[in-house]
Amino acid sequence: MIRKLIRISAAVGLAAGLSLWTGCDSGTRPEAEPAPRIVNIVNFVRDIEPRPVGISSDDLYEATLQEAELLKRYGLPGTFLLQYDAMIDPRYQRLMKEGLSEGSEIGAWWEITQPHVEAAGIEWRGIYPWDWHADVGFSSGYTPEEREKLVDAYMAKFKEIFGYYPSSVGSWFIDAHTLAYMADRYGIVASCNCRDQIGTDGYTLWGGYWNQAYYPSRRNAYMPAQNAGEQIDVPVFRMLGSDPINQYDSGLGSPVQGVETLEPVYTAGGGSPRWVDVHFRTITDGPCLAFQYVQVGQENSFAWPRIGPGLKYQVHAVDSLAKAGKATVQTLAESGRWFKERFPVTPATAVTALEDPKAAGRKSVWFDSRFYRANLLWNGGRFGFRDIHLFDERFESDYLRRPGTSTQCFYTTLPLVDGFDWSTATDTAGLYLAAADAQGRIVPVPTGDPEVSETAAGELTVSTPVLSGGRCRIVFTEDAVRIALPEGSDLRFALSVAPDKTLPFVEVGERRIRARFRDFDYGVECTQGTLDASHPDCICFVPDEKGELTLNMSVR
Repeated sequence: MIRKLIRISAAVGLAAGLSLWTGCDSGTRPEAEPAPRIVNIVNFVRDIEPRPVGISSDDLYEATLQEAELLKRYGLPGTFLLQYDAMIDPRYQRLMKEGLSEGSEIGAWWEITQPHVEAAGIEWRGIYPWDWHADVGFSSGYTPEEREKLVDAYMAKFKEIFGYYPSSVGSWFIDAHTLAYMADRYGIVASCNCRDQIGTDGYTLWGGYWNQAYYPSRRNAYMPAQNAGEQIDVPVFRMLGSDPINQYDSGLGSPVQGVETLEPVYTAGGGSPRWVDVHFRTITDGPCLAFQYVQVGQENSFAWPRIGPGLKYQVHAVDSLAKAGKATVQTLAESGRWFKERFPVTPATAVTALEDPKAAGRKSVWFDSRFYRANLLWNGGRFGFRDIHLFDERFESDYLRRPGTSTQCFYTTLPLVDGFDWSTATDTAGLYLAAADAQGRIVPVPTGDPEVSETAAGELTVSTPVLSGGRCRIVFTEDAVRIALPEGSDLRFALSVAPDKTLPFVEVGERRIRARFRDFDYGVECTQGTLDASHPDCICFVPDEKGELTLNMSVR
């Protein structure tokens, strides 16, 4: 039974004048061009590790040396991103100039350190020479003017050492002002940021373009832009290779997620050969629309004894995939240039995960576009949307104009369904396929295994059998979700959340949901079918008499 209490925010309604995004070039790939499976091997490099883990600067250097040697052994190009303190260390300078495999790239890792700050003429506020807290160790903790000074100082030193400016800059997160300044003044062509996570190391990045890459809004580096004129023309690639089935609800019910990623130090993820094999099959074999992407590699802070076994297995596997023609290994800058040549705006992409590395039988499909992201989950016969977040380039980051003063940071988008934040350990939120039982209760409807296919350029179709009869067909396009259910059935999708969770919804009308999140108004329109908020335990998305239900994701 779906019996979770729905509470709607008491905030005031949306302002008048909601507009449809128009005038955008298509972000889809040419239909005749096959979707490549791109692998970046990115290792980011620090020269100090002050956290109480017993890692010396020699241990850090040895890890980077071994990473470089591993890639040379296979003749694979890698991207090495240098934190400022590592960049000014003569050992790393020699290694970068003399010890990398052919075709490798040197770029910037954008965590802020004491020598970097002092080179920019700013007073250091950290406890250690590298302080990982958000208000000190990241550019969002500095004023916009200070951020530009930090960029200028880094770029000047990089060019002094290597003779050119870096093309790629990565970090767990980079604010929009800094990223735009790097692009406009120094011509960077690619960036990368952390996977979606809640609370890890005090950093929350939640609801973003889930995998592959996107063009960020000039107001918010975590928010995909909808229009070319409002975007920073630097694709941001998502790092660390999250498990598309299990990472999302790892640690459900707690304020901090677990880590189930391709990072080789985690034995439940990238350190497990079985997990790696399943993850790479997901990357190479499933429908993905424009392209598929994964980042291999590790920060040197974990030291080689922990990094080595898993990374060796992964690099060998990547080499085998490349030789078999199933994957293309590029540097981050090469991927950025490739992306910019093909996509004037963020394309629609997908991740299709029909094999569970935990052998629990769960399945998951992610869809991303410049307007929204959505995630479907099959779990023990229960099927539906685990997550839907909307994107709006006008949603300004807290850090765009002023520095963050907290040791934590928060980058978010606009929730419509949130299967993590709206859940507890025992009550899982979602928008599930359901029907009314004999007592009028709305209950989940069991389904079978799905079929997933690219039915047109930029269009993903998911078809799953309903065990009571017929099929549920969901078509994702960049600006809408179209659902077809058996005509004449009582099926609908029901949104339920854990008790006492307050939703951002201001109003649920027959055709429209109005919402407010962090003082920003947004919504979604139901152009076929209707919305029904009369049930005490759920909000129902009801198809029309033909069994059709369409949500327009581009109207705010």
